[in-house]
Amino acid sequence: MTMRLLMILIMSLTTAITPAQIPNWPDEEPSQWLLAFVDVETTGLIPGYHEMIDIGIIITDLDGVELGELFLRIQPEHPERTDEGAKAVNAFDEGRWEELGALKADEAISLIANFHEEIATEKNILMVAYNSHFDAAFLDHLFRKQGRNWRELYHYFILDLPSMAWSLGIRSLTGSAISGILGIDDEPHTPELHTGIT
Repeated sequence: MTMRLLMILIMSLTTAITPAQIPNWPDEEPSQWLLAFVDVETTGLIPGYHEMIDIGIIITDLDGVELGELFLRIQPEHPERTDEGAKAVNAFDEGRWEELGALKADEAISLIANFHEEIATEKNILMVAYNSHFDAAFLDHLFRKQGRNWRELYHYFILDLPSMAWSLGIRSLTGSAISGILGIDDEPHTPELHTGIT
């Protein structure tokens, strides 16, 4: 442990640091930070095999003032891989998605990136999600398939809602239970209405 700390100290002293590399943390410069509340729906649970079929993003300042909202449906390349459990949650149907104007992955990525650039300009964005590792993994696969990196959008720290609730003493991990305890309306549990933006 001591050797590791020593190596880190030496590296930090010998590495040239430019102002762009020094982050202005949210507690130091809150006006330079935004939050992006992200939720995705997918064709199953396995990133890379299953695919993202919709994404909802709401960007706010650190006080929760909404600055912009984006919702997109995405047509998967492999709808035949749709898991029945996922379909029961989000009612994915290839024909219905076409009727609803689902985009190809490259179109979706372009719109997502433009949305973030318009709102954030030079500010840092923290991704916030209920099941953050799941959402980030599917976002990662969507972007990588198009030769892009989802880290173009977000700072490397990610905030997950169950951990924040846990820190408040809420030991339930379900969205319905946490919503109820906090007095927030639960999301719809009707598959046709369950999207990344609801």
